[in-house]
Amino acid sequence: MFFKKHEQKTYDPNIKKPLIRASICNGEQVAGFMNLQTGAFEEIMLIRDEEDLDDFKKQYGITGDIEKKY
Repeated sequence: MFFKKHEQKTYDPNIKKPLIRASICNGEQVAGFMNLQTGAFEEIMLIRDEEDLDDFKKQYGITGDIEKKY
């Protein structure tokens, strides 16, 4: 049996914003962080379902909804 270990990671909310980047063509969603100064997007993980999104939020201590950008 395998268990997912949730290692607590951090990010600086003054510099980065959590974001879901979604494709309008195929529906693929990627969770990551957008740099507020440069606008660059750092991909962290592929989001296949709600469980993946919950894992991402738990890893970084994110509560509430994450903006989705198409």
